[in-house]
This record gives sequence, C-alpha cells and structure tokens, in this order.
Amino acid sequence: MTRTLPEPAVDELDLTAILGALADPARRSMLTAMYRGPEPIDCSASTWCAGLGLTPPTVSHHFRTLREAGLTRTVVDGRARVITIRRGDLEDRFPGLLDAVLGRG
Repeated sequence: MTRTLPEPAVDELDLTAILGALADPARRSMLTAMYRGPEPIDCSASTWCAGLGLTPPTVSHHFRTLREAGLTRTVVDGRARVITIRRGDLEDRFPGLLDAVLGRG
C-alpha cells in the first residue's frame, strides 16, 4: 500500500520554516545532494544515507524536518521510503529559492 506522509500544502509553505530547516548544515547538505543528484532516493535502502556519516535515526530526523518544512515529499511503499524535493511547489511559491540556496553546482 502506497501512502504519502503529511506535508504542508503549497499555500501553507512558510519561508521562515523552510529557511529554518535549511539552517542546519547536515540538512542543507542532504538537500543539496538530492538537488544536484538523481531523484528520487530510497533512503530505506541505506546506501545513499550511509554516505552521509550520520546515524539512521539522525538521518530520519533530518528528513522528517525537511518534509515538515515543505521541502521534500516522502512516499511510503511497503518498506521503501521514496523521497523527492518538492521542486514545482517550491518554485510556484518562492521562485528561485532552491537555486539561490542550493545552487546548481
């Protein structure tokens, strides 16, 4: 059974919450890696997450913070947690924000 974890609607995206989530260097690094690399990622597979140098509970906490701020979408499919950046929603609400903060590398 596939389900999407709770996230704010586009009109509820809050710049302060987004910038607060991105203020943490680990979360910014995680999101930058996703932004510049292939998406979606399956963090339950742990190969991507293992390269971060963080414990699985810490990675889970950071992904939850990013999702609750509205930066990512998490779809649960069985044991897999597929995570994507909400690029379209963020561009609609705050044009150019992701590029300005995460850059194109």
